[in-house]
Amino acid sequence: MRFLYNIGIYIYYLLIKIASVFDSKALKLVKGRKNIFETMFFHCNEDDKIIWFHCASLGEFEQGRPVIERLKTNHPGYKLLITFFSPSGFEVRKNYKNADYVFYLPFDTPSNTKKFLDIWNPSIAVFIKYEFWYNYINELHSRGIPIILISAIFRKNQHFFKFYGLWFKKQLKKITYILVQNRESLNLLSKVGIRNVSLSGDTRFDRVYDISLKPERFEEIEKFVQSSIIFIAGSTWPKDEEILTDLINKNYRGIKYIIAPHEIKNDNIESFCKKIEGKTVKLSDADKTSFPEAQVLIIDYIGILSNVYQYASVAYIGGGFDKGIHNILEAAVFGMPVIFGPKYNKFAEASELVKYGGAFPVNNKSELLAITYKILSNYSILKETSACSKNYVRLKKGATEKTISIINAMISPEIKLKADNKNFIMN
Repeated sequence: MRFLYNIGIYIYYLLIKIASVFDSKALKLVKGRKNIFETMFFHCNEDDKIIWFHCASLGEFEQGRPVIERLKTNHPGYKLLITFFSPSGFEVRKNYKNADYVFYLPFDTPSNTKKFLDIWNPSIAVFIKYEFWYNYINELHSRGIPIILISAIFRKNQHFFKFYGLWFKKQLKKITYILVQNRESLNLLSKVGIRNVSLSGDTRFDRVYDISLKPERFEEIEKFVQSSIIFIAGSTWPKDEEILTDLINKNYRGIKYIIAPHEIKNDNIESFCKKIEGKTVKLSDADKTSFPEAQVLIIDYIGILSNVYQYASVAYIGGGFDKGIHNILEAAVFGMPVIFGPKYNKFAEASELVKYGGAFPVNNKSELLAITYKILSNYSILKETSACSKNYVRLKKGATEKTISIINAMISPEIKLKADNKNFIMN
């Protein structure tokens, strides 16, 4: 199985290189890793004590950010190395002030993992949510470097729990400690003999709560908002924008709309704007004088959406007509009802918030119109659903404290840890 896995990695890399000829994201994946070991070697200091965090993309980085920032404060003697697989994470956070080093993660081949760990030799490796790069896990384990997987979530349809999943389970057992978001994940791992696990919750709740306490203000957005009722649509895809167009063109009670596409592509934005009957503006527009009169504001920047939610009364979260919805907690924490498409069931927070009455799935544009009118035409409903969302986030925070306590135990010299593939032992 290891042979097949490695062949798969090489084929994947080859396909990425081919795709880079015509796809900008693939090109960034390739160019960002060019001469990467030489660059890493030039920047590293062999005397540094390193804590390594790996994030798949921007969402996982934001999930791990409360932990990263606490460790930076609590352990000033350590340097923080952050790696990303995706350009959407690296390009936005390559200058992140709390990291000492930020790089793309070299592809998961046996030779790459050895070179990477020879350069950095981290004291601990922290993977966020669901990054399972088996050569890295194997090499870390063989060198006795503790590995912790935080805010993890497991589902019964994953390969670990299939009849062909024996090899994958063996690799998973090499992780020193796993902190999971929910009891279902805990039970699934227990059934396949993985005991080095505890229930911590999801650090995203802590991250969005921290943002809500002191959100960044945007003067240009406030010129657009003024005293209007704002409907915000975050991380939208073309299928989301199709049903949003009809809602916007109804011009219900003079509501204003903030639209933040998941991918900032000028062609897609221009196509969407042409379908809108009212005046649209982009945040990047040099002339801001027309902002107060506009009906729609397009957020054509990446990395600010979590703060922009503060201006809205109702939120629509994109992705529910594709692979699955994006982060609903960034909106919910500001106290507003959340709407999204039908593909949300694998997201526990979405299912729970629907159950509690703070979130509303829709299947088409008529359902979107109906729920929007219902919420905004009745203040008591708006107030009740808003309070539900806000309180839900507050009740769920606290995972960062649990995560930090485990990591502290792993890196503190007075506490001895032992990973023997079966148990997590502290003496």
